[in-house]
Amino acid sequence: MILAPLARLGAGTLRGLAAIGRFALFTTEALSHALRPPFHGREIALSLLQIGWLSLPVVGLTALFTGGALALQIYAGGNRFGAEAVVPQIVAIGMVRELGPVLVGLMIAARVTSSVAAELATMKVTEQIDALVTLSTHPMKYLVLPRVLAATLSVPALVAVGDVIGIMGGWFVATERLGFTSTTYLRNTIDFLEPLDIVSSLTKGAAFGFLSALMGCWFGLNSGRGAMGVGRATKSAVVAAAVAILAANLLLTEAFFSA
Repeated sequence: MILAPLARLGAGTLRGLAAIGRFALFTTEALSHALRPPFHGREIALSLLQIGWLSLPVVGLTALFTGGALALQIYAGGNRFGAEAVVPQIVAIGMVRELGPVLVGLMIAARVTSSVAAELATMKVTEQIDALVTLSTHPMKYLVLPRVLAATLSVPALVAVGDVIGIMGGWFVATERLGFTSTTYLRNTIDFLEPLDIVSSLTKGAAFGFLSALMGCWFGLNSGRGAMGVGRATKSAVVAAAVAILAANLLLTEAFFSA
């Protein structure tokens, strides 16, 4: 009775370490296929369309409303200390460094990771993946690599678009509601941003896209049987992707701006 809790704790720890090891091997195998032909160009193009182009509406709306709300909050907070003039600068740095990449990453996790996990889990349940193996088509090469590659390439572009739209949302609110002039607002925004801010934003986008697609593929290919297995895989993929994005954001922020 005394050792039973310790035994359960140890068993859970070992299962967690084993899962981390399997995921690391899965990631290594997925990356290794990027260096070896054949390359399925059609699947990569379709993944770019699904992940990149079709995610633009939700990314744009999210960034627009967030930028506008951020401008209102900063103005209201700065008004207490007579610092209303810093709205353009704080909106710019907040959107480019943090809110833009993180919000786009979370939207991709909600839209793309769930879709990838559900699609691959359904293919596993209906034995379509076994059929690919029978046809001498490697699932990692045909299913995983196109999605991971497309997400890694397209999410930085989505982040760049989200950053611009978010800043424009703050500009619109500031000029229409808060009394700022358009020329002054845009000049302060451009003068305040630095190249490192943009580089960090795009780097975060690539990392978040990679993690989102990888989580969807991992949980989809390792789902249980039946409808319950598909649902559980989809839920687990979205949660894991969101947590991984937030953790990676902390690490990347520390790496870029710790000085």
